[in-house]
Amino acid sequence: MHILLIHQAFTTTGNAGGTRHFEIARYLATKGHQITVITSPVSYLTGEKENAAKAAKVDGINILYSYTSKGMHKGFFSRLCAFFSFMISSFFKALSVPDVDIVWGTSPNLFQGLTAWLSAKCKKAGFLFEIRDLWPDFAIELGVLTNPLLIYFSKKLEKFLYLHADRLIVNSPGFIPSIQKKCGKIPALVANGSDPEMFRSSDQGETFRKEYHLDQSFVVMYCGAHGPANDLDIVLDAADMLRNRQDIKFVLVGSGKDKTRLMENASQKKLKNVIFTPPVSKENIANVMAASDMGLAILKPIPLFKTTYPNKVFDTMAAGKPVLLQIDGVIRELVETYDAGIFIEPGNAEALANAVTAMAADRERCREMGMNGYQAICKDFSREKAANLIENIMKTMLKK
Repeated sequence: MHILLIHQAFTTTGNAGGTRHFEIARYLATKGHQITVITSPVSYLTGEKENAAKAAKVDGINILYSYTSKGMHKGFFSRLCAFFSFMISSFFKALSVPDVDIVWGTSPNLFQGLTAWLSAKCKKAGFLFEIRDLWPDFAIELGVLTNPLLIYFSKKLEKFLYLHADRLIVNSPGFIPSIQKKCGKIPALVANGSDPEMFRSSDQGETFRKEYHLDQSFVVMYCGAHGPANDLDIVLDAADMLRNRQDIKFVLVGSGKDKTRLMENASQKKLKNVIFTPPVSKENIANVMAASDMGLAILKPIPLFKTTYPNKVFDTMAAGKPVLLQIDGVIRELVETYDAGIFIEPGNAEALANAVTAMAADRERCREMGMNGYQAICKDFSREKAANLIENIMKTMLKK
């Protein structure tokens, strides 16, 4: 098969950010499939252009870069411009890709999904649509999308794409009821996961600990976006409560719209137990996460987030670290089923501080939960398993 993936935020292991699609595409390429990806040269984490090339080939994957305006984090209008510029430019780029069997679209954002559908129509190819967030519902609940006209058209576009996809897939079981209600279709579940091989540390985190003077501290690490949905102010409040515990440190790795503000707040509060570091590529993340004792996964306490399977939970498990989970819902069920971490009430800084204190006093229990999570990834949530599921779905599309 020749598979064309249109994904504005596609990231290789050489850059920071989620690499689910790169890892799955790499497996598909090793099975003899031709993979072409159209993506943006502008990082969704920083909003800055990171790739000046027009094309690249990485691990057997052909990557084409399509024009996208900068300013992803400069406001709602600039963000829309980035979405629309990629939507239009990626369509014309897609027209130049010959002999495509399957066009794989993904959301968020929905606009690139429209490009994938139209490209599939023009090429008479199958259209596989993957829903990774319930957009626009998430944007509405977060208060990011408030204009009634935009909400109306976004919901119309969402339903259109659901109805016109040859197959739908989701990365969390929590999305299935909502999608079925909206379009009458039952999407296939290709659960989020991770690749344990990517988290084999060469130095067990010693270099990172020395660089940031962590010594023998109990380290709670957050790796990911610093945005409005991530509720990292709760972490600062918890750190404030634990400011006298010199043996406990919070390390926030990544970038995003709120990072500057969070750093300023931490500075104003004189929180010496909070350390901010730049984003780290997946090629280098193993030695960073190895320096942690627990991995934090946190989102704002809004009802829709109960439906998610966040990337960072699975990466924490793949790294053999216990999950400090401040997200309720289906991901809580998974973590508790595998005994891979502990749940904390979302939005509650005092509960977070108490949980960290308790776990710092029981490092053996931390190691036990970390091993449980690692085994769960190897058994049930590997990237290879996800790639096999997607390959099988695509093969059924070819038979039509």
